[in-house]
Amino acid sequence: MNSSTVIDAKKLFASSQEQEWIAQTKQGSQTAFHQLYEMHHRQIYALCWRMLADKSSAEDVCQEVFVVLWQKISNFRGESKFSTWLHSVASNVVLTHLRKQKNWLQRVFSIDQQTHYTLPEEASVPLDDSSELEQLDKHIAKLPERARLVFVLFAVEGYRHEEIANMLGMAVGSSKSQYHRAKVLLKKSLSEVAFVGVNDE
Repeated sequence: MNSSTVIDAKKLFASSQEQEWIAQTKQGSQTAFHQLYEMHHRQIYALCWRMLADKSSAEDVCQEVFVVLWQKISNFRGESKFSTWLHSVASNVVLTHLRKQKNWLQRVFSIDQQTHYTLPEEASVPLDDSSELEQLDKHIAKLPERARLVFVLFAVEGYRHEEIANMLGMAVGSSKSQYHRAKVLLKKSLSEVAFVGVNDE
């Protein structure tokens, strides 16, 4: 048995286990829910931290995501991967949290964030090392809030600009320009080392 076969078998087992835990959680099993929490909370915390750029807030909102998960897991129909659905839930919880903050609209839609930027040529340095990815997260956290939200939702979570525009209450063109701005600022912050693998549109 080669290594790829072993990896595939492990993935299949993990997926089967996850489906069992989902079914049991829907029936009210706190033990199964704890297993889902252990499986996914690191990725959900990372998403919260990228979007909020604040450790304390990310921890609080991450916990809130799993409260919502417990309440709404019956809504999961299995039409997509559970992790994809959970990340969508988490994104909405983060955005709801942000909207509750005082002066959120003023901070997110401040005039100095309306500027359009032109992208430089793409570099070709892959970020496949965990330390490099952690470094990228730190730079993402330094982005202006509006640019950061668009970048995370588009580049990390895979939402389309049309969806992001609807979520954040902005024009599609504004979502695209903020994404471009985020890339320019990241490249500058990373000393011209680009984040490869991110689509422009």
